[in-house]
Amino acid sequence: MATKAALAASDAEVLSSAIIRIAKFWNLSNAKLGTVLGLSQATASRLKAGTTLLDPASKSFEAGQFLLRLFRGLDALLGSDDEAAKSWLATPNLDLAARPVDLIDSIRGLITVCDYVDAHRARV
Repeated sequence: MATKAALAASDAEVLSSAIIRIAKFWNLSNAKLGTVLGLSQATASRLKAGTTLLDPASKSFEAGQFLLRLFRGLDALLGSDDEAAKSWLATPNLDLAARPVDLIDSIRGLITVCDYVDAHRARV
């Protein structure tokens, strides 16, 4: 049976790996990724390089979970079209009154965008 520490380490590895892939798919700079996750640009750089992991007890880990939720929601909604997802993120959205990529800089905005995508997925 796995210990709590081993499970937390596994969670950190899995989510950190997913965040690295999302940053690559969406061309998120270290500065942007750091802003979204509440990390410094240097820490975001180390995360992308694989030399650090998100701490499961941190707010950054929670933000990472929402970023993964957003990625998965857009992936399902747009049929795994990464270019369409990047375009959607960068295009002003009348319902959200902003570009989604700008809203995800705060946890409140990230949750709002996730909820918006989830609501539209429910219609499909």
